[in-house]
Amino acid sequence: MALKCGIVGLPNVGKSTLFNCLSNAKAQAANFPFCTIEPNVGVITVPDERLNKLAEIIHPERIVPTTVEIVDIAGLVKGASKGEGLGNKFLANIRETDAIIHVLRCFDDPNVVHVDGSVDPVRDKEIIDTELQIKDLETVDARISKVQKQAQTGGDKQAKQIYEVLVKFKEALEQGKNARTVEFDAKDDQRIAHELFLLTNKPVLYVCNVDEASAVTGNAYVEKVRETVKSEQAEILVVAAKIEGEIAELETYEEREMFLGEIGLSESGVSRLIKAAYRLLDLETFLTAGVQEVRAWTYRKGSKAPQCAGVIHTDFEKGFIRAEVIKFDDYIGYGSEAAVKEAGKMNVEGKDYVVQDGDIMHFRFNV
Repeated sequence: MALKCGIVGLPNVGKSTLFNCLSNAKAQAANFPFCTIEPNVGVITVPDERLNKLAEIIHPERIVPTTVEIVDIAGLVKGASKGEGLGNKFLANIRETDAIIHVLRCFDDPNVVHVDGSVDPVRDKEIIDTELQIKDLETVDARISKVQKQAQTGGDKQAKQIYEVLVKFKEALEQGKNARTVEFDAKDDQRIAHELFLLTNKPVLYVCNVDEASAVTGNAYVEKVRETVKSEQAEILVVAAKIEGEIAELETYEEREMFLGEIGLSESGVSRLIKAAYRLLDLETFLTAGVQEVRAWTYRKGSKAPQCAGVIHTDFEKGFIRAEVIKFDDYIGYGSEAAVKEAGKMNVEGKDYVVQDGDIMHFRFNV
Protein backbone atom coordinates (compact mmCIF):
# COMPACT_ATOMS: atom_id res chain seq x y z
CA MET A 1 0.00 0.00 0.00
CA ALA A 2 2.15 2.87 -1.32
CA LEU A 3 0.92 5.90 0.61
CA LYS A 4 2.85 9.15 0.86
CA CYS A 5 3.18 11.95 3.39
CA GLY A 6 4.70 15.18 2.09
CA ILE A 7 6.81 17.37 4.40
CA VAL A 8 6.20 21.06 3.69
CA GLY A 9 7.37 24.32 5.24
CA LEU A 10 9.09 27.62 4.53
CA PRO A 11 12.86 27.57 3.99
CA ASN A 12 15.02 27.27 7.15
CA VAL A 13 12.32 25.90 9.47
CA GLY A 14 14.13 22.58 10.03
CA LYS A 15 12.21 20.60 7.43
CA SER A 16 15.22 18.99 5.74
CA THR A 17 16.91 18.34 9.10
CA LEU A 18 13.81 16.41 10.11
CA PHE A 19 13.75 14.50 6.83
CA ASN A 20 17.41 13.57 7.28
CA CYS A 21 16.60 12.27 10.77
CA LEU A 22 13.80 10.20 9.29
CA SER A 23 16.30 8.90 6.74
CA ASN A 24 18.31 7.51 9.65
CA ALA A 25 15.23 5.87 11.18
CA LYS A 26 16.83 2.47 10.55
CA ALA A 27 19.31 3.28 13.32
CA GLN A 28 16.44 3.81 15.75
CA ALA A 29 14.57 0.63 14.85
CA ALA A 30 17.19 -2.11 15.25
CA ASN A 31 17.60 -3.90 11.91
CA PHE A 32 14.60 -2.37 10.17
CA PRO A 33 15.43 -1.16 6.65
CA PHE A 34 15.38 2.29 5.11
CA CYS A 35 15.77 2.96 1.41
CA THR A 36 15.79 6.04 -0.78
CA ILE A 37 13.71 5.91 -3.95
CA GLU A 38 15.03 9.24 -5.20
CA PRO A 39 16.89 12.07 -3.42
CA ASN A 40 13.82 13.49 -1.68
CA VAL A 41 11.72 10.36 -1.13
CA GLY A 42 12.25 7.81 1.63
CA VAL A 43 10.44 4.60 2.55
CA ILE A 44 10.54 4.56 6.34
CA THR A 45 9.63 1.75 8.70
CA VAL A 46 6.84 2.30 11.21
CA PRO A 47 8.15 1.51 14.72
CA ASP A 48 6.06 -1.26 16.29
CA GLU A 49 7.21 -2.77 19.57
CA ARG A 50 4.69 -5.61 19.15
CA LEU A 51 6.87 -7.19 16.44
CA ASN A 52 9.83 -7.51 18.80
CA LYS A 53 7.65 -8.97 21.58
CA LEU A 54 6.29 -11.63 19.22
CA ALA A 55 9.81 -12.34 17.94
CA GLU A 56 11.01 -12.99 21.50
CA ILE A 57 8.45 -15.80 21.73
CA ILE A 58 8.57 -17.23 18.20
CA HIS A 59 12.23 -16.63 17.19
CA PRO A 60 11.37 -16.15 13.50
CA GLU A 61 13.88 -16.10 10.65
CA ARG A 62 13.04 -12.46 9.96
CA ILE A 63 10.99 -9.51 11.18
CA VAL A 64 9.21 -7.42 8.53
CA PRO A 65 7.75 -4.07 9.68
CA THR A 66 5.30 -1.99 7.69
CA THR A 67 6.33 1.26 6.01
CA VAL A 68 5.20 4.73 5.04
CA GLU A 69 6.65 6.91 2.27
CA ILE A 70 7.88 10.40 3.18
CA VAL A 71 8.48 13.05 0.50
CA ASP A 72 10.68 16.05 1.29
CA ILE A 73 9.12 18.91 -0.66
CA ALA A 74 11.55 21.83 -1.02
CA GLY A 75 10.69 25.03 0.86
CA LEU A 76 7.66 26.91 -0.42
CA VAL A 77 7.78 30.69 -0.59
CA LYS A 78 5.22 33.47 -0.85
CA GLY A 79 3.95 33.52 -4.44
CA ALA A 80 4.45 29.77 -5.02
CA SER A 81 0.91 29.50 -6.42
CA LYS A 82 2.00 31.93 -9.16
CA GLY A 83 5.21 30.03 -9.84
CA GLU A 84 7.58 31.91 -7.48
CA GLY A 85 10.64 29.85 -6.57
CA LEU A 86 9.88 26.46 -8.05
CA GLY A 87 6.32 26.79 -6.79
CA ASN A 88 4.41 24.96 -9.50
CA LYS A 89 6.65 21.91 -9.30
CA PHE A 90 6.40 21.72 -5.52
CA LEU A 91 2.64 22.24 -5.52
CA ALA A 92 2.40 19.34 -7.98
CA ASN A 93 4.48 17.22 -5.58
CA ILE A 94 2.08 18.02 -2.74
CA ARG A 95 -0.89 17.04 -4.92
CA GLU A 96 0.62 13.57 -5.32
CA THR A 97 0.76 12.97 -1.55
CA ASP A 98 -1.99 11.52 0.65
CA ALA A 99 -1.30 13.72 3.69
CA ILE A 100 0.81 16.71 4.69
CA ILE A 101 3.37 17.10 7.48
CA HIS A 102 3.64 20.87 7.94
CA VAL A 103 6.84 21.89 9.78
CA LEU A 104 6.73 25.20 11.65
CA ARG A 105 9.69 27.00 13.18
CA CYS A 106 9.07 27.45 16.90
CA PHE A 107 12.58 28.30 18.07
CA ASP A 108 14.79 31.41 18.29
CA ASP A 109 18.31 31.21 16.89
CA PRO A 110 20.18 34.27 15.57
CA ASN A 111 22.44 31.95 13.54
CA VAL A 112 19.53 30.57 11.49
CA VAL A 113 18.09 33.30 9.29
CA HIS A 114 14.32 33.34 8.87
CA VAL A 115 13.15 33.96 5.31
CA ASP A 116 10.75 36.67 6.57
CA GLY A 117 13.09 38.19 9.13
CA SER A 118 11.42 37.08 12.37
CA VAL A 119 10.04 33.95 14.08
CA ASP A 120 6.26 33.71 13.81
CA PRO A 121 4.93 30.18 13.19
CA VAL A 122 1.32 31.38 12.81
CA ARG A 123 2.33 33.80 10.03
CA ASP A 124 4.42 31.06 8.41
CA LYS A 125 1.46 28.68 8.49
CA GLU A 126 -0.79 31.32 6.92
CA ILE A 127 1.72 31.96 4.09
CA ILE A 128 1.71 28.32 3.05
CA ASP A 129 -2.04 27.97 3.64
CA THR A 130 -2.67 30.98 1.38
CA GLU A 131 -0.54 29.56 -1.44
CA LEU A 132 -2.34 26.21 -1.26
CA GLN A 133 -5.75 27.88 -0.96
CA ILE A 134 -5.11 30.02 -4.08
CA LYS A 135 -4.26 26.88 -6.03
CA ASP A 136 -7.37 25.10 -4.69
CA LEU A 137 -9.55 28.07 -5.62
CA GLU A 138 -8.25 27.86 -9.18
CA THR A 139 -9.18 24.16 -9.25
CA VAL A 140 -12.65 24.80 -7.80
CA ASP A 141 -13.40 27.70 -10.17
CA ALA A 142 -12.36 25.60 -13.17
CA ARG A 143 -14.66 22.76 -12.12
CA ILE A 144 -17.56 25.13 -11.40
CA SER A 145 -17.33 26.57 -14.90
CA LYS A 146 -17.67 23.03 -16.28
CA VAL A 147 -20.67 21.85 -14.23
CA GLN A 148 -22.59 25.03 -13.38
CA LYS A 149 -24.75 25.09 -16.51
CA GLN A 150 -25.66 21.39 -16.25
CA ALA A 151 -26.41 21.76 -12.56
CA GLN A 152 -28.68 24.79 -12.92
CA THR A 153 -30.50 24.08 -16.18
CA GLY A 154 -29.85 20.53 -17.38
CA GLY A 155 -31.62 18.56 -14.66
CA ASP A 156 -28.45 16.55 -14.09
CA LYS A 157 -28.72 15.37 -10.47
CA GLN A 158 -25.05 14.40 -10.14
CA ALA A 159 -23.87 17.68 -11.67
CA LYS A 160 -26.05 19.54 -9.16
CA GLN A 161 -24.51 17.58 -6.29
CA ILE A 162 -20.95 18.25 -7.51
CA TYR A 163 -21.79 21.93 -7.99
CA GLU A 164 -23.13 22.25 -4.41
CA VAL A 165 -19.94 20.68 -3.00
CA LEU A 166 -17.80 23.02 -5.11
CA VAL A 167 -19.74 26.09 -3.95
CA LYS A 168 -19.20 25.15 -0.29
CA PHE A 169 -15.46 24.79 -0.90
CA LYS A 170 -15.35 28.09 -2.84
CA GLU A 171 -17.03 29.97 0.03
CA ALA A 172 -14.56 28.58 2.57
CA LEU A 173 -11.48 29.20 0.41
CA GLU A 174 -12.53 32.79 -0.34
CA GLN A 175 -12.74 33.35 3.43
CA GLY A 176 -9.14 32.15 3.82
CA LYS A 177 -10.16 28.80 5.29
CA ASN A 178 -8.71 25.44 4.33
CA ALA A 179 -10.96 22.98 2.47
CA ARG A 180 -10.61 20.46 5.32
CA THR A 181 -12.65 22.77 7.57
CA VAL A 182 -15.74 22.12 5.39
CA GLU A 183 -17.80 19.19 6.69
CA PHE A 184 -20.12 17.00 4.63
CA ASP A 185 -22.63 14.60 6.19
CA ALA A 186 -23.72 12.69 3.09
CA LYS A 187 -21.44 9.84 1.90
CA ASP A 188 -21.81 10.94 -1.74
CA ASP A 189 -20.75 14.48 -0.86
CA GLN A 190 -17.73 13.13 1.04
CA ARG A 191 -16.77 11.02 -1.98
CA ILE A 192 -17.07 13.98 -4.37
CA ALA A 193 -15.03 16.16 -2.00
CA HIS A 194 -12.28 13.52 -1.82
CA GLU A 195 -12.16 13.04 -5.61
CA LEU A 196 -11.41 16.75 -6.13
CA PHE A 197 -7.93 16.15 -4.61
CA LEU A 198 -7.76 19.65 -3.15
CA LEU A 199 -4.43 20.49 -1.51
CA THR A 200 -5.99 21.97 1.64
CA ASN A 201 -8.40 19.06 2.01
CA LYS A 202 -5.58 16.61 2.74
CA PRO A 203 -5.17 15.58 6.39
CA VAL A 204 -2.39 17.55 8.06
CA LEU A 205 -0.02 17.08 10.97
CA TYR A 206 1.62 20.23 12.32
CA VAL A 207 5.17 19.64 13.57
CA CYS A 208 6.44 22.39 15.84
CA ASN A 209 10.23 22.39 15.61
CA VAL A 210 11.49 23.67 18.98
CA ASP A 211 14.81 24.16 20.77
CA GLU A 212 16.22 21.58 23.21
CA ALA A 213 14.83 23.36 26.28
CA SER A 214 11.29 23.10 24.86
CA ALA A 215 11.50 19.50 23.63
CA VAL A 216 9.37 18.09 26.46
CA THR A 217 6.97 20.90 27.38
CA GLY A 218 6.76 23.04 24.22
CA ASN A 219 6.82 26.85 24.41
CA ALA A 220 4.79 30.00 23.73
CA TYR A 221 5.18 29.58 19.96
CA VAL A 222 3.67 26.08 20.18
CA GLU A 223 0.71 27.37 22.19
CA LYS A 224 0.00 30.00 19.51
CA VAL A 225 -0.02 27.29 16.85
CA ARG A 226 -2.29 25.10 18.99
CA GLU A 227 -4.78 27.95 19.36
CA THR A 228 -4.68 28.74 15.63
CA VAL A 229 -5.34 25.18 14.38
CA LYS A 230 -7.93 24.03 16.93
CA SER A 231 -10.77 24.40 14.38
CA GLU A 232 -8.95 22.09 11.94
CA GLN A 233 -9.03 19.02 14.18
CA ALA A 234 -5.35 18.55 13.31
CA GLU A 235 -2.74 16.82 15.44
CA ILE A 236 0.24 18.82 16.71
CA LEU A 237 3.61 17.22 17.42
CA VAL A 238 6.45 18.94 19.29
CA VAL A 239 9.87 17.88 17.99
CA ALA A 240 13.37 19.28 18.48
CA ALA A 241 14.93 18.47 15.09
CA LYS A 242 18.44 19.42 16.28
CA ILE A 243 18.22 16.86 19.10
CA GLU A 244 16.81 14.26 16.71
CA GLY A 245 19.90 14.75 14.57
CA GLU A 246 22.11 14.01 17.59
CA ILE A 247 20.05 10.92 18.48
CA ALA A 248 20.35 9.61 14.93
CA GLU A 249 24.16 9.72 15.18
CA LEU A 250 24.30 7.53 18.32
CA GLU A 251 25.45 4.00 17.56
CA THR A 252 23.46 1.78 19.94
CA TYR A 253 19.90 1.46 21.19
CA GLU A 254 21.16 1.76 24.78
CA GLU A 255 22.92 5.06 24.03
CA ARG A 256 19.78 6.48 22.45
CA GLU A 257 17.60 5.38 25.37
CA MET A 258 20.03 6.97 27.85
CA PHE A 259 20.11 10.22 25.85
CA LEU A 260 16.31 10.37 25.70
CA GLY A 261 16.06 9.70 29.45
CA GLU A 262 18.48 12.52 30.23
CA ILE A 263 16.31 15.08 28.41
CA GLY A 264 13.05 13.67 29.80
CA LEU A 265 11.64 11.92 26.70
CA SER A 266 10.36 8.34 26.63
CA GLU A 267 10.43 8.11 22.84
CA SER A 268 12.26 9.94 20.07
CA GLY A 269 10.44 12.61 18.09
CA VAL A 270 11.19 10.76 14.86
CA SER A 271 9.48 7.62 16.18
CA ARG A 272 6.47 9.67 17.31
CA LEU A 273 6.38 11.45 13.95
CA ILE A 274 6.37 8.22 11.93
CA LYS A 275 3.57 6.78 14.06
CA ALA A 276 1.59 10.03 13.78
CA ALA A 277 2.01 10.04 9.98
CA TYR A 278 0.67 6.48 9.90
CA ARG A 279 -2.40 7.53 11.93
CA LEU A 280 -2.80 10.60 9.75
CA LEU A 281 -3.28 8.33 6.73
CA ASP A 282 -6.03 6.48 8.67
CA LEU A 283 -3.97 3.30 8.66
CA GLU A 284 -3.74 0.42 11.11
CA THR A 285 -1.71 -2.76 11.31
CA PHE A 286 -2.57 -6.43 11.52
CA LEU A 287 0.12 -9.02 12.18
CA THR A 288 1.06 -12.47 10.93
CA ALA A 289 3.28 -14.62 13.12
CA GLY A 290 5.18 -17.78 12.22
CA VAL A 291 8.66 -19.30 12.38
CA GLN A 292 9.53 -17.98 8.92
CA GLU A 293 8.56 -14.38 9.68
CA VAL A 294 6.76 -12.06 12.05
CA ARG A 295 5.26 -9.36 9.87
CA ALA A 296 3.17 -6.18 10.06
CA TRP A 297 0.64 -5.46 7.30
CA THR A 298 -0.94 -2.10 6.56
CA TYR A 299 -4.70 -1.72 6.03
CA ARG A 300 -7.24 1.08 5.99
CA LYS A 301 -8.95 1.50 9.36
CA GLY A 302 -12.40 -0.08 9.26
CA SER A 303 -11.52 -2.73 6.66
CA LYS A 304 -13.13 -6.17 6.90
CA ALA A 305 -11.32 -9.51 6.98
CA PRO A 306 -11.50 -10.29 3.21
CA GLN A 307 -10.02 -6.87 2.29
CA CYS A 308 -7.19 -7.40 4.77
CA ALA A 309 -6.60 -10.89 3.35
CA GLY A 310 -6.25 -9.17 -0.05
CA VAL A 311 -3.42 -7.02 1.33
CA ILE A 312 -1.32 -10.21 1.54
CA HIS A 313 -2.46 -11.59 -1.84
CA THR A 314 -5.45 -10.96 -4.09
CA ASP A 315 -6.17 -14.72 -4.15
CA PHE A 316 -6.68 -14.62 -0.38
CA GLU A 317 -9.52 -12.12 -0.84
CA LYS A 318 -11.08 -13.89 -3.84
CA GLY A 319 -11.20 -17.26 -2.12
CA PHE A 320 -11.73 -16.05 1.45
CA ILE A 321 -13.34 -18.67 3.71
CA ARG A 322 -12.63 -17.45 7.25
CA ALA A 323 -10.08 -15.72 9.44
CA GLU A 324 -8.55 -17.13 12.60
CA VAL A 325 -7.90 -14.21 14.92
CA ILE A 326 -5.77 -13.98 18.06
CA LYS A 327 -5.61 -10.76 20.05
CA PHE A 328 -2.04 -9.57 20.57
CA ASP A 329 -2.34 -9.40 24.37
CA ASP A 330 -3.66 -12.96 24.47
CA TYR A 331 -0.72 -14.25 22.41
CA ILE A 332 1.78 -12.53 24.70
CA GLY A 333 -0.11 -13.58 27.84
CA TYR A 334 -0.41 -17.27 26.94
CA GLY A 335 3.02 -17.46 25.31
CA SER A 336 2.21 -19.44 22.16
CA GLU A 337 -0.43 -20.02 19.51
CA ALA A 338 -1.07 -23.53 20.85
CA ALA A 339 -1.69 -22.22 24.38
CA VAL A 340 -4.09 -19.56 23.04
CA LYS A 341 -6.08 -22.23 21.17
CA GLU A 342 -6.16 -24.48 24.23
CA ALA A 343 -7.54 -21.61 26.31
CA GLY A 344 -10.27 -21.04 23.71
CA LYS A 345 -9.02 -17.53 22.96
CA MET A 346 -8.65 -17.89 19.20
CA ASN A 347 -11.73 -16.58 17.38
CA VAL A 348 -12.95 -17.79 14.00
CA GLU A 349 -14.39 -14.82 12.06
CA GLY A 350 -16.30 -14.48 8.79
CA LYS A 351 -16.32 -11.94 5.98
CA ASP A 352 -18.11 -9.24 8.03
CA TYR A 353 -15.43 -9.10 10.73
CA VAL A 354 -13.89 -5.63 11.05
CA VAL A 355 -10.16 -6.13 11.66
CA GLN A 356 -8.73 -4.40 14.75
CA ASP A 357 -5.29 -2.86 15.10
CA GLY A 358 -2.83 -5.48 16.38
CA ASP A 359 -4.93 -8.53 15.46
CA ILE A 360 -2.81 -11.58 14.69
CA MET A 361 -4.46 -13.07 11.60
CA HIS A 362 -4.41 -16.40 9.80
CA PHE A 363 -6.58 -16.54 6.68
CA ARG A 364 -8.21 -19.67 5.29
CA PHE A 365 -8.99 -19.47 1.58
CA ASN A 366 -9.73 -21.63 -1.46
CA VAL A 367 -9.12 -20.54 -5.05
